[in-house]
Amino acid sequence: MKLPIICPSCDHTLNVSQMTCPSCATQVNGDYELPTLLKLNREEQEFVLNFFLSSGSIKEMAKQAELSYPTMRNKMDDLIERVKKLQN
Repeated sequence: MKLPIICPSCDHTLNVSQMTCPSCATQVNGDYELPTLLKLNREEQEFVLNFFLSSGSIKEMAKQAELSYPTMRNKMDDLIERVKKLQN
């Protein structure tokens, strides 16, 4: 099951309120904000993961996605702006 990150009623980012250990069933309850990277949608998270797996090479990512370097650079710039907004 995928972790929901957006409220289906009002489109705001959800917080985590409970976590359970799968080993011993210990439960932790509270109101915790999601880390910034988890606030990204699936596509954005995959982009960050691909960037990491390509050793931070936008050129390599562009090659693998069969896109031009400027197109991939623009995608990166858009994601950087999105992350900045999420951190504020």
